[in-house]
Amino acid sequence: MNQIKLNTPIQKSHFCDFDFYIKRDDLINEDFSGNKARKFYYYLVNDFPNVKKLVSYGSNQSNAMYSMSVLAKIRGWEFEYYCDHISSYLKENPNGNYKGALENGANIIDLQGLPRQFLETKDDILYIPEGGYIQEANFGIKLLADEITEWIKLQNGNNFKIFLPSGTGTTALFLQQYLNYPVYTCACVGDEDYLRSEFLGLESNEKLHPKILKTTKKYHFGKLYKNLYLLWLELHSKTMIEYDVLYDPIGIETMINNRDVFGDSNVIYIHQGGLKGNVTMLERYRRKYGH
Repeated sequence: MNQIKLNTPIQKSHFCDFDFYIKRDDLINEDFSGNKARKFYYYLVNDFPNVKKLVSYGSNQSNAMYSMSVLAKIRGWEFEYYCDHISSYLKENPNGNYKGALENGANIIDLQGLPRQFLETKDDILYIPEGGYIQEANFGIKLLADEITEWIKLQNGNNFKIFLPSGTGTTALFLQQYLNYPVYTCACVGDEDYLRSEFLGLESNEKLHPKILKTTKKYHFGKLYKNLYLLWLELHSKTMIEYDVLYDPIGIETMINNRDVFGDSNVIYIHQGGLKGNVTMLERYRRKYGH
């Protein structure tokens, strides 16, 4: 395991006639990066003397699943992870985050359509809800906000806005609470109403919520979209940075299509990390569209 170093660089980028800065959270660590590393950092650096097992739930190629398998391996915990369904093909041909989590010792349990077992933190078990939708995530996200604030202090001018795509919206929400700069986001899972409800689940005061920008169309999470694939390929080619295939293309597209919202502000885009999950998504895209 390489060193986990949170204070990632911010660098200039240019794409589709749009200048922006990018916070390179893909560089935290090859195995523990992006917003998941931020969300789970609390569990990495604090003491949990009674915990012996980490338990969670979600999809069978989740970035969060893989990151938690890394966390559990570092901490010496068992890791039990529940999925609604795992195809027989994936079981016989493990790849991507699923394969990585297994290699880290995860016990991945296929519920086969049965109701999810009641999961909670108790005794020697630590339960982390799907995707890291937890108050404890604010610990690592505050560090992200502090890094951004310190970097801005070294720049000429103070006119900055922050943008990142959202699943549960946890990272965007806590960022806005810790930053004195506007935070913008867009929904990659569900729609704007879903994202607002997720914000409310962690913070009842809507004045503390980030601003939600509309995507060009409603994307169904995990579904293949040729326009997003072509955008990802162009991003990779022109910026020489590998982006996450699931979240970043929607985020970059939404950011550029809403350039009027940002006006003459300097925009900092936060890379979503989780590049290990690209393996399976890119295989699916290549089978369907080539390249």
